[in-house]
Order: sequence, then structure tokens, then C-alpha cells
Amino acid sequence: MKKLILLTAVSFQLLTISFQSKAQDVATDPNAPVIKFVQDTIDYGTIPHNADGNRTFKFTNAGKEPLLIKDVKTVCGCTVPKSWPKEPIQPGGSGEIVVHYATDRIGALLKNITVLSNSSNANKVLTIKGNVLPDATAKAFPPDSPAPAAK
Repeated sequence: MKKLILLTAVSFQLLTISFQSKAQDVATDPNAPVIKFVQDTIDYGTIPHNADGNRTFKFTNAGKEPLLIKDVKTVCGCTVPKSWPKEPIQPGGSGEIVVHYATDRIGALLKNITVLSNSSNANKVLTIKGNVLPDATAKAFPPDSPAPAAK
């Protein structure tokens, strides 16, 4: 029984080492495309309600093989990837990913955009952040007074 347990443990360790070395081989491919962004985070700053919500992430392919952007994803409908290159980006080439944030939402924003590609860093996470001010034309009511009745 002890021999069986020992054999199982050794087999498991060998399998783990084998999988780790294969993962390292893929991750260290010297010819793989490498997506490098000018900036990983874009700060909208403090912007007015309904301001332009489009922002552009610029990148280059710093690798030795063509870069393919497979998809660009977000987790909520307030942040939408509008465009990205559908054709391969050659080594040394560059491209842009345009995202749109719905600036009709008031308050702080912090959203992630995931870029899926064949790059050595295949799932790259980009971030947008900022603060959207309330609509300047909205009438403010003192906190002690009731809101007007609906007609």
C-alpha cells in the first residue's frame, strides 16, 4: 500500500513538472508577438455629464511574428470596445483600440477592458478611470426640501 501511494505521488509530481515546462516553453517563445501599449490606463479626469466618452489605446507589436487581436471584451454595457485592428499587425507595426464609456452615468468610473490576442501576454487588461459630473442643467434642490411633485 505504501508503494502504491509513493508511486502515485511520484507520478503526480512528474506530470506537474511536465505541464509546467510546457507552459514555460509557450510563454518564453522568443519569436512570439508582443503587444506593448503606450499606456495601460487612461484617466478621463473629471468630465462633464454626456461628454465625449471615446478614448484610444495605442499599441505596437514588439515581437517577431504577426500580432492578431482576437477579441476585445468588457464586463458591462457602459464600456464598449468600438474598434480594433482585424488584420494582423506585423512586427514593428502599430494599431489602436477605441473604447467608449457611456458618460450619461454620473460618478466615479473604473472599468477594465480585456484584449485577447496571440501575444506572449495573451490576455492584456487595460483600464479606464475618471469621474463624470452631474448634469449642469439639472435643478438642484436643498437637501431639506422635498422634490417637486410630478405633474
